[in-house]
Amino acid sequence: MKQQQATPQRPDRTSPGSLEEFGAVIDVEQAEAALVEHYPRLVRLAYLVLPPGQSRSRRVLAAHGVVQRTLPRQRASTRGLGLPTQRIGTDAAIDPGYAFVRLRVLRQALAAGRTHRRLPALPPLFPQVWGLRLFPRSGGADELALDQALAALSGPARAAFVLRDLERLSPPEARRVLEAAGVADPREALDEAERAETPAGSRDRSLLESPEFDPCALQARPTDLIRRRQHCRAVLAAGAAVLVCGALLGLPGEGWGPDGAAAPPYARNTSAEAALDPGKLAVTSPAVWKNAARQDFSAWPARGDRIHDKALLRRALAVWARPGAGVPLSATPGTPSGPAAGPAQLLFAGVVDHAVVVLFHDGLRVVRYAETADGEGRGDGTGAALDFARTDGAAADSASAVVVSRTQSNVRYLTAPWVKPGRLVDLLKPEAAGQPLHLDANGVTDPVPSPQPAEKCTAWPALRMGGRLLTDLGELTPVRLTYGPPRRPGEVSGPQARTAWARTACQLAVVRGQGVRTVNSWEFARQQLPGGTGSAAWLCTRAETWRGAGSRTLAQFQAPAPGGRPYAPGAVTARADGGTACGPRAPRALTGVLWKATDGQWWLLAAGSERVTSITTTGGVEGRATGRFLALPVKAGAGAELAGRLANGGKIEALG
Repeated sequence: MKQQQATPQRPDRTSPGSLEEFGAVIDVEQAEAALVEHYPRLVRLAYLVLPPGQSRSRRVLAAHGVVQRTLPRQRASTRGLGLPTQRIGTDAAIDPGYAFVRLRVLRQALAAGRTHRRLPALPPLFPQVWGLRLFPRSGGADELALDQALAALSGPARAAFVLRDLERLSPPEARRVLEAAGVADPREALDEAERAETPAGSRDRSLLESPEFDPCALQARPTDLIRRRQHCRAVLAAGAAVLVCGALLGLPGEGWGPDGAAAPPYARNTSAEAALDPGKLAVTSPAVWKNAARQDFSAWPARGDRIHDKALLRRALAVWARPGAGVPLSATPGTPSGPAAGPAQLLFAGVVDHAVVVLFHDGLRVVRYAETADGEGRGDGTGAALDFARTDGAAADSASAVVVSRTQSNVRYLTAPWVKPGRLVDLLKPEAAGQPLHLDANGVTDPVPSPQPAEKCTAWPALRMGGRLLTDLGELTPVRLTYGPPRRPGEVSGPQARTAWARTACQLAVVRGQGVRTVNSWEFARQQLPGGTGSAAWLCTRAETWRGAGSRTLAQFQAPAPGGRPYAPGAVTARADGGTACGPRAPRALTGVLWKATDGQWWLLAAGSERVTSITTTGGVEGRATGRFLALPVKAGAGAELAGRLANGGKIEALG
């Protein structure tokens, strides 16, 4: 394992070791995070590179479509991204996730210019606006002159101009990005961009960053009203014909009634029809859980003010069985999104935060159906959406809460009947008592802030319910946090456990949306640092998923926190996807780090769990230590491969 460098301060995502930390591939969630964080910047880049057309409105929509199509379907290599060379200070190296998305945006925008001078037809299922023309705010004479100058350039030259003057890349960096985007002659593109006759101010980003070129700050005007009226008449006539034909075709059958946003039924069978009948839903009485042999979702009573609304339940079941093309659908990894095999259990039906919500459980999954409250009574499933989360084997601790409502920054939970009101705490403030959390008569919590992962992680909300610690990772079920040895994890209750999680919480962002069930943090070693500067904790944090596969493990080095930051995040020394390291099947760990002491001396530090009896390092640093700790003076940037021996004579490889 090639070791990373660490200093007493927290390594920044743009520190010299960051590219190695990101690894050789870009995860889909990493690319999505970069796209969401830099969406306006990416759309502006696409708008500037796309070929000029007769309509700025089409160019705006094309720019949004280009950016929204950039997410990969699977993990992708960072090789050939044209990443800039290492910088320092405010011009630190760019996030590889952003570089990856930016490159895909450039490729698509340049491809539009190569196929035709005018923009291609906008594909379906991507940004379209009916009845309105959208275009950026108009600028002054300088903005118009710059737009005309860019229009006169070739596509590769526009891309070179934007990379150099908006993205502030040096010529070698811009050339590498252009080569990766498929430009045949990057040098010629840069020379053409340099020769462009542009107004004053266009070379210092002031004009490129003006509202004239901002496809996210738009003005709206109507389209051709007369032509639109003619088209509407034609559509109405065609729709009437379809309704008549549909009514004639449906005469022999009895039909299920209004199914809202559900797609048409394709087949009929007894089991499928039973699953769609709201009268056959399993409904548990409020007192069953008190005497149930197993406290799981099957013991939850049906709650909410709409549990007797047959029309709502029928719509929800029909959309679940046959979601229409316009119904947004999300499912955690490894969760099937098909219909129920038979009648499901009703957990909740009611209005929460201006939405009508229905929660089902079919033994394997929790299913959430939601529609906008202002569409109720029309029976059309207005604004319907479906969410699926795998919950097989959930009991007691893992069946204590389900997300019933999610807004932009808050969530509400429906809690198990055995859960008592708890407290809202901040993991980054382990000494604070937190705030009381109120439950209404149905067991629904007050709005709870959802963690907002960002470059500056300043807070991480969590719920403490009956001693259990839960946090939201963007899914239907909250994640339980534990602390201790992998085979005997306990609650996050003592000072040591709370401190460890205060310095680990911000690392949870890497497992958002991965179907995680529990995350355990385990301090497997504590090492005295050279020079008598205190001791450092070595932790292994492992996220287990509902589906079994897909676990993620990371090792941390938590040196003494700097003054004024007692809970500064630790340095991640290694990451691993899958495997058994730090889990109940293999409760052992070995990792190392390059650490810089206060006197400027660099050290190779390594530590193993209790059963490690010796550590050997090869590669750039040769050495061996008896026991489970190693400390060797080295030069900055030294590389090393670690291996260890166990008490039973077996080998252990370093994590990562």
